[in-house]
Amino acid sequence: MKDEPYKIFRVRDLPRDEGWLQRQAMPVIAIGEGAAVNADVRVFDEAALDVLLARIVDTPLAALTLVQVLRIVENLPTEMALTVESLAYATLQAGSEYQTWQRAREQAPQLICGGDGDAVILERDGDVLTAQLNRPENRNSLTVEMRDALVELFELVLLDQSIRRVELSGRGACFSVGGELREFGLAMDPASAHWIRSAHNPGRLIARCADRVSCHLHSACLGSGLEIPAFAGHVSAAPSSFFQLPELGFGLIPGAGGCVSVSRRIGRQRTAWLALSGKRINARQALEWGLIDEIRESA
Repeated sequence: MKDEPYKIFRVRDLPRDEGWLQRQAMPVIAIGEGAAVNADVRVFDEAALDVLLARIVDTPLAALTLVQVLRIVENLPTEMALTVESLAYATLQAGSEYQTWQRAREQAPQLICGGDGDAVILERDGDVLTAQLNRPENRNSLTVEMRDALVELFELVLLDQSIRRVELSGRGACFSVGGELREFGLAMDPASAHWIRSAHNPGRLIARCADRVSCHLHSACLGSGLEIPAFAGHVSAAPSSFFQLPELGFGLIPGAGGCVSVSRRIGRQRTAWLALSGKRINARQALEWGLIDEIRESA
């Protein structure tokens, strides 16, 4: 990309044309105070701006795709919005930025499975179903095994209306570090990967029964480890929790539903900031933004 892959405006100088932002083929960054309606992300100082610009320059295709998806899904029904996200993710899986990351890996993709007991441990007490992610040795990464266990869990919840509440948490040092990077690249092709996300995305299922689902998070909540629980009707987190969307560094965008779940909790611009910057936020900031609903110590 020969030209600078972004546009920068002072908030006061942003065009006011309602459809202007949708026509921009690059991220639009606003700097300064005020209502930055026609921008993808807003920062308040030059230091924060420099962080975004460096990341956008490193992966301009992923950055552009991210802001386009966030613009589109803002007013779409959840199911349609998730389809848009998945199609965009599939496009990037075939793109040069993700392929460059794949070639730099030291090991070939491999399936990660096994452990002590089921990937998700279930216990029912009356109308309450308690579920715990149970791969602490892998920091509860979202492996194929873990994903399928979560899909089975929430298919059960959708079928069994006598389950009035699901309480999801994670065992071990953290809730989840997100997608299992060692498994990235196992899908035969991007189109097949899109089918898998369409048919086997736990977030899609949680969204259909969100009013019956609560999640308690602790320590690291990265990538899909944030995106999936963000669909729940109620999300609590331990005081030491932190949250991050690292996918841009792989030439990708959030692909477990985060462009939808996270943006519907904190808005399009804050979601863009999280993904473009790759920065972590703590539990207090997450609560202030509405990414979580409560801070408390235990599940």
